Amino acid sequence: MSGVWVFKDGVVRCIGNNGGDGGDSSGNANNKRKVLVHVPTNETVTSYDMLERKLAPLGWERYLNDPDLLQFHQRSSVHLISLPRDFSRLRLVHMYDIVVKTRNVFEVRDA
Repeated sequence: MSGVWVFKDGVVRCIGNNGGDGGDSSGNANNKRKVLVHVPTNETVTSYDMLERKLAPLGWERYLNDPDLLQFHQRSSVHLISLPRDFSRLRLVHMYDIVVKTRNVFEVRDA
C-alpha cells in the first residue's frame, strides 16, 4: 500500500498517490478485499468470537462494555484494540491495529 497515512477526525486513512482516499467504500486499498489471517493456524478470521478465541491465549481480554466498540486489552501492557461492534464494519485500519499489537500472530492478506 503506497501513499501517506493521515490522521483526521479520530480516523487514520491512507491517502494514495493519486490523491484519492486510497480505498473503496469498504476501506480497503485498491479495491482489493483484505482478510485477517491467524498465522499459526492459517485460518481467516471470520467473526469476533473466532478473533477472541485466538487473542485469549495471548493474554488479551475483553475490556469494558461499550455499546459502540468491542475492545481488548492486555494486563501486561498499555495496548488496547478497539473495533466496531459489528464485524461487517471491520476495516483495514482495524486489521493492521491487530497485526501491529500481536506481532507474528496475525497478518493481513488479499482475499
